[in-house]
Amino acid sequence: MFTDKNSGIHLVMTGAPGTGKGTQASVLKRRFGLCHLSAGEMLREEINKGTSIGKRLEPLLAAGSFAPDDLVIEMVENRILEPDCANGFILDGFPRTINQAEVLDKMLSSNKIKLNAVLEIVVPDEVIIDRIAGRYTCVKCGESYSDNFYKPKVAGVCNICGGTKFSKRLDDNRETVVKRLAKYKDLTYPTINYYGKEGVLKKVDGNGAVDVVAKRISDAIGF
Repeated sequence: MFTDKNSGIHLVMTGAPGTGKGTQASVLKRRFGLCHLSAGEMLREEINKGTSIGKRLEPLLAAGSFAPDDLVIEMVENRILEPDCANGFILDGFPRTINQAEVLDKMLSSNKIKLNAVLEIVVPDEVIIDRIAGRYTCVKCGESYSDNFYKPKVAGVCNICGGTKFSKRLDDNRETVVKRLAKYKDLTYPTINYYGKEGVLKKVDGNGAVDVVAKRISDAIGF
């Protein structure tokens, strides 16, 4: 579809936990052949592979520290320049702070890559809490589901890969979700204003069925 890094689709997917970022990123990934890049998953992959970045990260994360911004940006830069990201990428849940947003902008600029849009998926807090409390994922491919909002078409069988094993995070409960929402508003929400001033922010109503929200995103980005 796209022939070089300047003609691909480059998106940031942001919003509070439980707004459906991962689900919608998966939709875009399948539709356009994009790389879906979750910072958390990439960190774990670097450590599991024993890369130079992973070896620097492992003792920090083991000690309960956050991954330094410079290492995360280095990791993201290495990843987006790999051949499978030729059509573009979706950064899911990153950047999380103003500093990360600023450093990311500099890195993308140095690689002559321009963001098409930063998509903020907006969902009321009470809906988010209900979603996360019933959330689970396919062990095989990572597709996300919800008891209340998005069940597999065939009970117990993943829509994407046909897997039959699912997992649920222990911290997906009301008390923990409320704390995570508060942390998001304090730490990450300022990036929304940052990208608003940059003129690339697109707010999308995340309420509704997956295909309905996907259509809203398509309308917002014009693809």
